[in-house]
Amino acid sequence: MTGTPRACAQHEPALAGVQAIARAYASADASAAFQAIDDYARLSLAHTLCTVNRFDARAMRVVRLYSSNPQAYPPGGSKDKTGTAWGRHVLLAQQVFVGEGESAIREFFNDHDAIRDLGLQSVINVPVVYGGDCLGTVNFLMPRPALSDADVHAARLAGLLALPAFQALRPEQ
Repeated sequence: MTGTPRACAQHEPALAGVQAIARAYASADASAAFQAIDDYARLSLAHTLCTVNRFDARAMRVVRLYSSNPQAYPPGGSKDKTGTAWGRHVLLAQQVFVGEGESAIREFFNDHDAIRDLGLQSVINVPVVYGGDCLGTVNFLMPRPALSDADVHAARLAGLLALPAFQALRPEQ
């Protein structure tokens, strides 16, 4: 028996994506893990923007750790989510947010003009939760206005794949 399983051609990109995520975790490189998760999720979601945010519950603020478009959404940027419906839904109730169409983007995001200017029309925000605490979010924005259940499931999986990176970046308690 050989040490490497053979994959059929249609599964090779997904397998390569999983291997890239595994390499990033083996190297204890959270940034590389976020990049690899973005690349892996793109196979299913065909998103054009992925961001990853850490949640500071005391300040009710998210801080960007990763962006697939650092010119438009640079790492280190932050947003206050105090008193927002989105913050209550995603960060406090720890529920996935699905926004479809320009009106949903406009209603829930202050930066809706920047999102529209990038040609993005839908979003899936996945809270990354461990032990009852929301550690942050993994966010996918797509150029299409409608999303499927399969899109939401793929985004949820990406959020789960990001958990070890969030754990590694978690401040000492």
